[in-house]
Amino acid sequence: MGVEDNYHLFEPVELEIKDFPAEGYILDIGGGGEGVIGRLKGQDVIAIDFHSEELEEAVEGPLKIVMDARELQFLDESFQTVTAFFVLMYLKTQEDQQKVLQEAWRVLKPKGFLHVWDFDLAERPETDKEIYVVQLHYRIGEFEKGTGYGQRWPEEPRSREYYIELADQAGFRHIQTEQNKHAFYILFQKE
Repeated sequence: MGVEDNYHLFEPVELEIKDFPAEGYILDIGGGGEGVIGRLKGQDVIAIDFHSEELEEAVEGPLKIVMDARELQFLDESFQTVTAFFVLMYLKTQEDQQKVLQEAWRVLKPKGFLHVWDFDLAERPETDKEIYVVQLHYRIGEFEKGTGYGQRWPEEPRSREYYIELADQAGFRHIQTEQNKHAFYILFQKE
């Protein structure tokens, strides 16, 4: 019995993680596990994750802190940049996602940026599988790695527009979107 017998597999995504300008420390929400932003930005990153074992797996360099992103333990306007690399998909409810976005807005300085990478689940394919998996092959400069992200299907469709609307409600302005198959990157700015 293969993985595809238990999970709905989406078409693999090739993703180049591009460097971006950032002043001061970068708060990386869900920065454990692959630690992609930490690999990209190193000691400029404060990686938080709800699970200590995820932080233990992450690349060396960032400061790693166990923390719930729904209740960030940082002062208002502490960061110029916040990132969320394929982490919103793991929050089960829209309320939890909204809390994370509101907290990101709170800790960002005026005109600060929120970078979000996630999956477009606007339409659920015809499947009886309870869990979906997206195979991701990412590249950061010369470093390449394949991984998979999976989760139970959300109750509501979660499209790019869904996340843009949630971020708008939290006070963010949508700057740009890049789509790559069913993965996307969205840049927001605090007004």
